[in-house]
Amino acid sequence: MVTMNFYNLLASDEGGIASAIKAKLNAWSDPKYFVTATVVLLILALITYRRWTKPRNAALLGLFFLAFYVWSATDRNFIKIIAKPDNVPITIMLVATAVVTWLAFRQAAINDERMERGEPLIESGADDKVLVWPDLVYTELICLILCSVVLVVWAILLKAPLEPAANPTNIPNPSKAPWYFLGLQELLVYFDPWIAGVLLPLLIIQGLVVLPYIDKNPRGNGYYSFKERKFVISVFMFGWVIMWIVLIVLGTFLRGPNWNIFGPYEIWDPHRLAALLNVNVSDIFWVVLPSWLDMSWWKPGLPTESFMGIPAYLIRESPGWILLGFYFAVLPGLLAVTFFKKIYKDIGFIRYAIFWSLMSWMFLVPIKMVLRWGFNLKYFLAQTEWFFNV
Repeated sequence: MVTMNFYNLLASDEGGIASAIKAKLNAWSDPKYFVTATVVLLILALITYRRWTKPRNAALLGLFFLAFYVWSATDRNFIKIIAKPDNVPITIMLVATAVVTWLAFRQAAINDERMERGEPLIESGADDKVLVWPDLVYTELICLILCSVVLVVWAILLKAPLEPAANPTNIPNPSKAPWYFLGLQELLVYFDPWIAGVLLPLLIIQGLVVLPYIDKNPRGNGYYSFKERKFVISVFMFGWVIMWIVLIVLGTFLRGPNWNIFGPYEIWDPHRLAALLNVNVSDIFWVVLPSWLDMSWWKPGLPTESFMGIPAYLIRESPGWILLGFYFAVLPGLLAVTFFKKIYKDIGFIRYAIFWSLMSWMFLVPIKMVLRWGFNLKYFLAQTEWFFNV
């Protein structure tokens, strides 16, 4: 009887431990907490990769998340979102991402430990030659059969997420892109469409592709190792996990009606209002700062008149131009002689210029997110006269 009462207290939706846990998780689902927590977890995972990749520790983590997932599935709002046919691939993607990440870092941990002991690597002496028949064809046949079975069972158990013909009087709320574009749609909250939909995806993906070629370090080629290429692998993991996987999860499970944020255990209420106050750097410099400093000789307000032949709209956005100019032009030089001194020395000027031109845009995404969450900052530069907003 005591055990049953404790279970009811834990699983109840109306009160007790379960409600407290769900309320906390709903509050922590706000992007400023959710994304920040994933960044912290990624850093901890990279630091402690030799510990959590051990089979016993990985199994315990897997069982914990499985138990947590099963417990969460008892919540009607959670299962309503997770069980949507077009959201099922996201869950499969998360499991596959966890498995392949563990496999890669486990082999890297083993190799790093072997190198420290002076032992041969896992890949040393391995014969990678495989006969087309029967080895390759036999393996492909098994994979074909298994994939066919999975797809047939999937098609039987889940209805195809087909929508009716487009109807301008009945628009879906929220109106979402396919799951593989939800990361880009999430970027629209922080950037102009031409940056979020064209420039950033191109530069981030291109940066992740060319990153191994920018790094001239010959160690780590042909075998798994994290210790010998920590910086490059860390940057890649940040771009892949945070800038892609996390944004897809955020757009799939947490973005609800009117593109508001809802916790995993909340009802998607289309009538919930979210007050937003968007400000730009020009507003802060010309309006907020003079009012805050209370300077009588500097009247708050955006410039409306030209000065010495310079148009008023350029004067208005001059703080944004200076700020972005420092970030893209001055900061690379400062980093080259301080924090990135060793990297600059190893890869040279040309590779470093390419590296920073690509990485700067990737790093601009979390910077913009933090400023949007903390200060409601919309644009560094709002040059609407030229359709140039950053």
